[in-house]
Amino acid sequence: MAGSWRARAQAGGMLLALLGWVSSCVTTFVPLWKSLNLDLNELEVWTMGLWQVCIAREEGAVECRAHGSFLALPPELRVSRLLMCLSNGLGLLGCLLAAPGLEGWRACEDKPGLKRRLLLAGGAAFGTAGMATLAPVSWVAYNTVLDFWDDTVPDIVPRWEFGEATFLGWFAGAFLAAGGLLLACSARSTRTATPPAPTCRQPPAARGPAGGHHPHPKNADLVI
Repeated sequence: MAGSWRARAQAGGMLLALLGWVSSCVTTFVPLWKSLNLDLNELEVWTMGLWQVCIAREEGAVECRAHGSFLALPPELRVSRLLMCLSNGLGLLGCLLAAPGLEGWRACEDKPGLKRRLLLAGGAAFGTAGMATLAPVSWVAYNTVLDFWDDTVPDIVPRWEFGEATFLGWFAGAFLAAGGLLLACSARSTRTATPPAPTCRQPPAARGPAGGHHPHPKNADLVI
């Protein structure tokens, strides 16, 4: 029963982690972190990501332009690039580590201790990847809220709002963290307990029928 629960927990954790990792990769590269609708020209929708800015027009044409110098970007975008790339790398590392540690995986079947350590390492990598995804997405979202409610900016100036990638990034980080936690919790040792070796006991001293000691053969008289 415990083995069946453990196998289901590992399968569910791996599925959540893989879904979160794919979503994190999509979040990294799509230019949908922020969106902007111009009141003067409602036919254009501006979107911004970590790597480029795009303009979507009503006729369906989309024009994208890459950001300029890396050092010219705002601090949150620079740090977000690094953390999202780190998250993608940790997610890939978690897949490579956790897969051989699953119970249904035939690799290392004769080494349960190694499988447990691989599963723990994979779960830790997925959990760290989840934190590395949640941090930049939340930081960019926080700055977007601050800029939107900035009283020093005139009301006629358009404001950036949340893009679809912001919500996708939150879901990706949550899935990665939940999957890594499930894998780590299910990484229990599958070793069978070996019974302890019996202790050696000294045999009791031999006694005669009346409680006396047997005569030693060398002390007995030789009768001819």
